[in-house]
Amino acid sequence: MKRMMIALMLLATTTATWSQEQEQAQPQEQTTERAEVLLETTEGNICIALYNETPKHRDNFLKLTGMHVYDSLLFHRVIKDFMIQTGDLNSKHAKPGDVLGSGELDYTIEPEFRTPQIVHRRGSVAAAREPDEVNPERRSGACQFYIVWDKASHLDGEYTVFGEVKEGLEVVDKIQQQPTDKNARPLTDVRILKATVTKNPFAVKPKEEVAKPQKKGQKHGLHKRKHRRR
Repeated sequence: MKRMMIALMLLATTTATWSQEQEQAQPQEQTTERAEVLLETTEGNICIALYNETPKHRDNFLKLTGMHVYDSLLFHRVIKDFMIQTGDLNSKHAKPGDVLGSGELDYTIEPEFRTPQIVHRRGSVAAAREPDEVNPERRSGACQFYIVWDKASHLDGEYTVFGEVKEGLEVVDKIQQQPTDKNARPLTDVRILKATVTKNPFAVKPKEEVAKPQKKGQKHGLHKRKHRRR
């Protein structure tokens, strides 16, 4: 009986090891295509391409865009010749003069620094975060992000860059030149009207339905179907 138990244990261990090796041997689907998000703003459109090298930030941005989190949010912080920032959840219904910058979701994302391959440069899209004093791991905030206008090499390795402006740098230029108050908020509201995922090679494709043979005696014709929400 003891020998049988030992044999069964060895068989289970061998099977598990083989399964793990088989799983590791399976080629993972890779693509050089990048997901893209379109920001329709009051100053024009900005198309953002997301880096595959920062998958956690990429997937989070796609998720929030799909949930319409960015719709109607302001560019609440603008520093001429440096960057424009948006994503503050409190900015959607902010009144003139309201101090913004603290509106965030209740989770953070671990940093994905990819220097020297990916650094801050004109058009870079990066995640905002809390300062080192309260955030020594430099984890990114969930939803606030900024777009760089001028080089900001001093931020490399400090903030995660997860994308770049593919089209619409002239719109970024227009926004970064907006007059601001003492808190760097534009005097005239600049708003994201709508954010849309326009390209996502990582989206799960629905399974194709196999046509079933018609049952004997079934009538031809159009039938009303109840459509499920996806």
